Amino acid sequence: MSFFRLFISAIALFTASFSHAHGEFFIHDAYARASAPGAPNSAAFMVLDNQSDVLKRVVSAQTPAAKRVELHEHAMADGMMKMRQIPQILVPSGEQVVLQPGGLHVMLFDLVKPLKVGEQISLTLTTADGHSLTKQIPVKSVMGGMQHHSDEGNHHHQ
Repeated sequence: MSFFRLFISAIALFTASFSHAHGEFFIHDAYARASAPGAPNSAAFMVLDNQSDVLKRVVSAQTPAAKRVELHEHAMADGMMKMRQIPQILVPSGEQVVLQPGGLHVMLFDLVKPLKVGEQISLTLTTADGHSLTKQIPVKSVMGGMQHHSDEGNHHHQ
């Protein structure tokens, strides 16, 4: 009986330390934009979910699919929307931050080869506390702006 209790507490301890080691930081709904033929760059989008009790700072990203990866945001500058590199993306404790077209995103520069719909690429995010999170993310077709709603209700049967 005492061995059983010891075993259970050992599992509980291991589980607690294991979940803490991963920091309860997750990536959801991640995908990369399919690149146009000849286009050297692409972008990745996702939801960053911080279930830990500390602020998480994403400070860098890497993928074998691109030679250079940067964290970017769209911001108003001189009355125009401009894309600019930022040093980090802050994800407050218990909150989610959405990376989406027209907002925060991960830029993929100098693609090794075009990203085609249906493929997957590996993406690694690194936080300021030295943890990294790697995920296989699908490549999807992403239309610019609001165009992706234009074909709703136009389902003609041929």
